Amino acid sequence: MEVRTYDHPDAMALIADVQQEYVVRYGQQDRTPVDPAQFSPPKGLFLVAYVGDEPAACGGWRAHDTDAELKRMYVRPSFRGRGLARAVLAELERTAAGAGYERVILESGQKQPEALALYASAGYTPVTRFGTYADAPEAVHLGKELEAACPSTP
Repeated sequence: MEVRTYDHPDAMALIADVQQEYVVRYGQQDRTPVDPAQFSPPKGLFLVAYVGDEPAACGGWRAHDTDAELKRMYVRPSFRGRGLARAVLAELERTAAGAGYERVILESGQKQPEALALYASAGYTPVTRFGTYADAPEAVHLGKELEAACPSTP
C-alpha cells in the first residue's frame, strides 16, 4: 500500500472505476465536490493498494470540520475477496488517528451492501447526516470513534 496524491495516475484510474460503479448502481457519478489538495498531508491522505504492480484498491480521508471524512474507498472487482478493503480502511483509520482526528465519518449508500457490511463489521454506526447527500433517502452516513494514536517513543 502506497501513499499517492489524489491526482496520481494510478489513483485517477481507480477513482474513474469507482465513479463508473456509482453510475451502474445509482445512475450517476458522486457529485460531492473534491479538491485533490484536500487529500494531502497533514489534512488528508490518499492510498493505493497494489497487487504486484497493478493498482487494485484505494481510499482516502480529508478534514471535515473536526473529523476525518473517508472518500473513494474502492476495490477493483478482480481483486475483491482478498481483504484489501479492510486493509485500506485500517490504514486510513490509523493515519487519521495519527494526524490527531478522534473520529472518521463517511457517506455510503443503500445500493452498496458490501461496503455497508464492511463498515458495520469495523464498528461504524449511524451519525448525523452531512454533506452533498444529507437529504438523499438512499444515503447512509456512518462514523467511528478512533483510538488515540500512541506517540512514538525515541
